Amino acid sequence: MRIAAVLALCLISACSNAPTVIDGSSPQAFEKTAEQARRDLSVKDRLTFDTALNTVGGRRYADNDPDATARQIYNGMTAEDVVADAHARGIE
Repeated sequence: MRIAAVLALCLISACSNAPTVIDGSSPQAFEKTAEQARRDLSVKDRLTFDTALNTVGGRRYADNDPDATARQIYNGMTAEDVVADAHARGIE
């Protein structure tokens, strides 16, 4: 009986979803992981997440490649990190 309880706890802990980490190593990886990370958020936070990803070029003057800048800035972040960063920049 104890073994069954321990096994059940192990299965439950294995099924917990860790937040998706954004991979900025390539445009394809960024697009895929950003979309997966976006699914971790509520609808309200998804709007903030989208705005943050689309306004990254405003961080640097004369940014010739805002997509590359977004990949660099958000690489290694979770969707919650991106939303927190956006809030810190005044994006609601």
